[in-house]
Amino acid sequence: MITPAFLKKGDKIGIIAPARKIYQDEIEASITVFERWGLEVELGKNIFEQDRQFAGTDEQRAADLQYMMDNPEIKAIVCVRGGYGTVKTLKLLDFSTFLKNPKWLVGYSDITALHAHLNQNLKVKSIHGTMPFNFPKDASENEAVLTLKRTLWGEQNIYEIEAHEFNRTGKARGELIGGNLSVLYSIAGTKYDIDTTNKILILEDLDEYLYHIDRMMMNLKYSGKLNYLKGLIVGGMTDMKDNQISFGKSAYEIIRDATAEYNYPVCYNFPVGHIKNNYSLILGSGVELEISRGKVIFKN
Repeated sequence: MITPAFLKKGDKIGIIAPARKIYQDEIEASITVFERWGLEVELGKNIFEQDRQFAGTDEQRAADLQYMMDNPEIKAIVCVRGGYGTVKTLKLLDFSTFLKNPKWLVGYSDITALHAHLNQNLKVKSIHGTMPFNFPKDASENEAVLTLKRTLWGEQNIYEIEAHEFNRTGKARGELIGGNLSVLYSIAGTKYDIDTTNKILILEDLDEYLYHIDRMMMNLKYSGKLNYLKGLIVGGMTDMKDNQISFGKSAYEIIRDATAEYNYPVCYNFPVGHIKNNYSLILGSGVELEISRGKVIFKN
């Protein structure tokens, strides 16, 4: 896997909106933080455009990402928010110049589509981490923001968290992949689909019906994506919904039951996803996961 150059003071980063529309006042705090870190910020030309729920047309959103990838002055590309729409830009992008000068791409949720392509087809590492829309509006730096800075600066992240009752203990080493369950489900069977063999998989999601979670886990199961994992990390399953006739299980219970037959270690309630403490992780990197009865240690 290709590791882009880590950042240093004076570097320029690009901020783009490849999915849902955004307003300027929603990202001012993040610009303040980035500049406080000594970075120069360049916004995508079309970042505040609107086309229904999207931040401009597919072509406009793709053009901003293409510009940031091709511009040698830009050292990292930060996606401003998720929502939906990133997958619609993939067919419009040319990564040939990017591969000659790889740079970090940052985001989570809907940005999983880009992460998957970078990992599966281009073999370039990327950062699953918080986005400008999520930065505290007073420009303070919470743990999610601080872990993003450490990751962009190339510092090793070692996370120690409390054990969850559903955890399956064990140790694992492997390449980290994954992200948003719904997005992974949506690209299954396409050229952007991921290979999970001997990998440590992250799953998180937001605002889904519980039976949808079960449906998507059955897809992972029947497609073989759960068979040969080295480990599984389950992050936030946030704001889950249920029908009038209840599904009868929580999201964690659904995932626990879908993975019950396997022996690899599984961690629940990991600080990643649509939660306040959305820790940054380098996808495509080799990581260590150690799950004991009392705690979980993750090294990235």
